[in-house]
Amino acid sequence: MNKILLATDGSSYSDAAARFLAQSPLLTRDLVVHVVHCEPDVPGDIKTFIDRGMLEDWHREQNEKAMASATTILGEAGIAFERQGLTGFAPARIVEYARQIGASLIVMGSHGRGGFLDAIVGSVARRVLAHAHCPVLLIKH
Repeated sequence: MNKILLATDGSSYSDAAARFLAQSPLLTRDLVVHVVHCEPDVPGDIKTFIDRGMLEDWHREQNEKAMASATTILGEAGIAFERQGLTGFAPARIVEYARQIGASLIVMGSHGRGGFLDAIVGSVARRVLAHAHCPVLLIKH
């Protein structure tokens, strides 16, 4: 069975990537899509003032919100999927999880802001492309 990782941030760009997977005639249905969202971790000095259980609940809630629309799109198309909420630096955690599950492809929506803005604020997609062990497919909205 093929494993595809769909990285989502809950945006319309991520939904476009989910729709691509749902509608693509190029993909066999012998696949499972691992939908992931990575919520940034809270800095250590702030963690000392927040109950660990509350923080974990908050991360779980944020991850579920971000994955909701993509999983709805996949579910309505009859595509098998699993959800995984992650915490930390998104590009590194996405690549790490893809390697862990043996993903044959990483699919992401591209915001496509451009080189200058990406150079200033960074690009999760660009960093995933640079470090992934498997092909990465970027879907433009």
